[in-house]
Amino acid sequence: MASLNMKMKKRDNYGAEPDKKKLAMAGIRHQLLLLLRRRHRLFPLVSAFSGCLLLLLLFSFSFPPVIHHSPLGRKNQVAVESKLLVPENGGRSDRHLWSSKLSNSYYGCSNASGTFQVLDKTSQTDRYLLIATSGGLNQQRTGIIDAVVAAYILNATLVIPKLDQNSYWKDISNFEEIFDVDWFISNLSKDVKIIKELPKGEESRLIGLQSIRVPRKCTPSCYLQRVLPLLKKKHVVQLSKFDYRLANHLDTELQKLRCRVNYHAVRYTETINKMGQILVDRMRTKAKHFVALHLRFEPDMLAFSGCYYGGGQKERLELGVMRRRWKTLHAANPDKVREHGRCPLTPEEIGLMLRGLGFGREVHLYVASGEVYGGDATLAPLRALFPNLHTKETLTSKKELAPFARFSSRMAALDFIVCDESDAFVTNNNGNMARILAGRRRYMGHKVTIRPNAKKLHKIFTNRHNMTWDEFSTKVRKYQTGFMGEPDEMKAGEGEFHENPTSCICRKKKANEELKEDEHDSWPWEYSDIGNVPMATRSGLDHQSEVDHEN
Repeated sequence: MASLNMKMKKRDNYGAEPDKKKLAMAGIRHQLLLLLRRRHRLFPLVSAFSGCLLLLLLFSFSFPPVIHHSPLGRKNQVAVESKLLVPENGGRSDRHLWSSKLSNSYYGCSNASGTFQVLDKTSQTDRYLLIATSGGLNQQRTGIIDAVVAAYILNATLVIPKLDQNSYWKDISNFEEIFDVDWFISNLSKDVKIIKELPKGEESRLIGLQSIRVPRKCTPSCYLQRVLPLLKKKHVVQLSKFDYRLANHLDTELQKLRCRVNYHAVRYTETINKMGQILVDRMRTKAKHFVALHLRFEPDMLAFSGCYYGGGQKERLELGVMRRRWKTLHAANPDKVREHGRCPLTPEEIGLMLRGLGFGREVHLYVASGEVYGGDATLAPLRALFPNLHTKETLTSKKELAPFARFSSRMAALDFIVCDESDAFVTNNNGNMARILAGRRRYMGHKVTIRPNAKKLHKIFTNRHNMTWDEFSTKVRKYQTGFMGEPDEMKAGEGEFHENPTSCICRKKKANEELKEDEHDSWPWEYSDIGNVPMATRSGLDHQSEVDHEN
């Protein structure tokens, strides 16, 4: 008997669970029999009735409550970690998912006007500007762009910038291994003189050379005040930590020079471009349209954000060690940071947002990312929403990717190409690559670019367990209005110039009348000039004392 009890107990623990409903009904029948046999006694009646109530109460707790979801068939739903039932097709959409209505009404226009003072090669000075960039590939790209403008302001010869080889990514690549250096020099030859290395006669000036760091957002007058006197004296000056060291708001002609550098002069090497195009072509063979997601969910990004993602003590310890690199982050309140929309969306949240906008489960999704914190487990909810998920690694063989795999910047360049060529680009953050690609896609015809309205989306992500899919998707579309890459979303001067290059985007003449009819003629494309800032030797501003104090 003891042996039989042990077997039954083992069966209960490891086999099929006992039928709780049958047990409950048997108990009720037993109590009713007792009631019939002892009906002449009051106490047993009360006892039996109480027993029935107790068993009915236990019975009710043994089964989950009935939850009424949207009237969708089970076969057309996919359950994700959030327990929100998502329809296969993502629901209805209020907009065309793959293009902007007005994308053909605008074009990039970064050519210099007649007032721009072109380079006079016969009056070159012996001033040489050295630049040491900072950060990852796209952060360094901002430094390269602004280095050309700084050289123009100072009327100096620019030596090809040095890439940061000591950042978190530890990439030892130099400029010519990432970018087409000869194209870079020739394409900008009318604007700034650029050389690959300091002339031999000037190399002695490198002895004892000290780097200086200009303030962030330094204006042209700031450069003339802080850098030009030293450049005249030493003839060679090196600017270090050169990222975002030039003011956001500049004269229109200088902004156009920025665009010529960014959208025309800076291009990747033939090897990188060829591999990037292979990735694009392989995505095109899978579907007519595809979405590219720049997923910044690497450990360094999460550490820098100061956010918490539910990983418990393990996450706090691991990211806490990295956060010590940034002095103020260890004291950040993760809940407040998330409420203010400064936390990168999780892969699941990005997937829910895209499905809420109307992208169906069949859509092919290219994920541009480094090492995802948490690995496959972190990506699982996104993969449940978009099974057709691809990366560089899944689209290529190890042999094909080998020349790039050991270099984070070259891998990032491949991702950049695919994201740039995608029909719809989405990001979970507002970092350097996201901003640069947003600006580039505006310049190239306002291709669909989705930036999450993280502050408002946070509210519905937090409360998603308590709403139907229709309610959820309706709110997603509402909150994402103005964050979809449409031409009239940002006014001139809003945001970083690399994200919103309004000085370099023109409206087609024919489109003017169409826009008035559609009531879309309110975007102030005309950028008011504040006077051109010519090169230092021609401006008479060499001794200007006005200084920009914004750091």
